[in-house]
Amino acid sequence: MSQKTVNGKVIFVGAGPGDPELITVKGSRALESADRVIYAGSLVNPELLQICRPGTPIHDSAHLTLEEVVTLMDEGTKNGETIVRLHTGDPSMYGAIKEQFDYLDKQTIPYSVIPGVSSVFSAAAAVRREFTLPEISQTLILTRLAGRTPVPEKESLAKLAKHQASMAIFLSVQDIGSVVKELLEGYPASTPIAVIAKASWPDEEILLGTLETIEEKVKAAGIRKQAQILVGDFLDPANGYARSKLYDPTFTHEYRQGTAT
Repeated sequence: MSQKTVNGKVIFVGAGPGDPELITVKGSRALESADRVIYAGSLVNPELLQICRPGTPIHDSAHLTLEEVVTLMDEGTKNGETIVRLHTGDPSMYGAIKEQFDYLDKQTIPYSVIPGVSSVFSAAAAVRREFTLPEISQTLILTRLAGRTPVPEKESLAKLAKHQASMAIFLSVQDIGSVVKELLEGYPASTPIAVIAKASWPDEEILLGTLETIEEKVKAAGIRKQAQILVGDFLDPANGYARSKLYDPTFTHEYRQGTAT
């Protein structure tokens, strides 16, 4: 029995957080040359589809099962097509891509990944903050609240909060009360927190507060999805922060000799 011939390929592309200009140049070029596009229609900005050549078949995966998605990939690659699988943000964060990789590996269909700008970084840009401030935090935790998709007990928000590191919480704003309750297991009630809805979209919304005040603000604004929750002293260091060694005139490194104080 002869093995089937696959002439096409699949390219997983990170669409970025929403602003169509925040897709990478490489991702944009992949869309331009795609023979078929399967995109996450519930989250990806449809303006990105205008990059595709006129007449390119486009499939909205919001209405499809995994089996239906991979069937499209299988059919297209057998015909020699280059298929772009367009995921929101960066595919490696909550992108459900491993199960697609496993199918493609099993069918010996070639694929590659083009990373994208995650919403966590567009959220930080929206509030003009740096996650890693010297002597405040040098760690960023990316996580989510347990929901219909469970979270391992060792990764519960309450346990992660004990570190008091900078934290970005995905897919959880719909239960902001539970988020706050768990965060209070580790962070002081006065800890600053920000909720950024639809970061980089035209209707972006930013709420700033503390763990004491943010739940009321989120509920009053009616924000229930497509929001990043950022928490930690990096948002508003109460006692200031240390200057970076990299640009300190007294600090010597490979490219500059420091001056004596």
